[in-house]
Amino acid sequence: MSKYGQFCPVAKALEILGERWTLLIVQSMLEGTTHFNDLERCLPRISRAILATRLRQLQKAGVIEKRFTGRQTTEYQLTQAGHQLLDVVTSLRVWGETWAFSEPTPEELDPILLMWWMRKRVDVAQLPEHRVVVQFDFHGAEKMTFWLILTTADVSLCLTDPGYEINVLVTADLATFFKLCVERISYLEAINDYDVTVDGIPIMIRAFPHWFRWSVSAPVERSARVLSRNEKAIA
Repeated sequence: MSKYGQFCPVAKALEILGERWTLLIVQSMLEGTTHFNDLERCLPRISRAILATRLRQLQKAGVIEKRFTGRQTTEYQLTQAGHQLLDVVTSLRVWGETWAFSEPTPEELDPILLMWWMRKRVDVAQLPEHRVVVQFDFHGAEKMTFWLILTTADVSLCLTDPGYEINVLVTADLATFFKLCVERISYLEAINDYDVTVDGIPIMIRAFPHWFRWSVSAPVERSARVLSRNEKAIA
């Protein structure tokens, strides 16, 4: 962990949080991810060694704690200090959306990461009592297909055909769906103005967007973008 050698609260905070991957780990945990393997899936370019090191550093700093569950497994939980980073992460997200976000590059479009985001965003309280299978067909540089199996008890991501009847078929350009998931466009914009299509029986099509928790920070981020554009226009 790097030391700045300054008696300054910002420097002290950066000594804990400024290492590469650290705040992204905290962000994933704020979104509810608690297990090592799940954190690794949320951060597909991180090595297991680096992830383990960052978790130890955060634990030593009192930002997270390691707990042993009854199933002989471990999970990581944010402490009070960790939960209070929510405003920090939210502010960085808004700043990044306003000043540092442009079109995604091909190497940033990881479809498995995208589907992992979708899996985490499922709102099981909105699901029907019966199993629902959603197939995602992405196109771009290449065609890719994934499946989410949704039940009120569990949500599974499949990389190969699970063999169930498909209830909803989503077809989209991969870059466009990334924009939807990071709130660059709204669901209605994706359907009406871009090439995202949702097929199935009408009741399923209407219910589909309610099965997922779309970020509540989107209105704030859009307001920040408008403010940024106005300020640049005045300048």
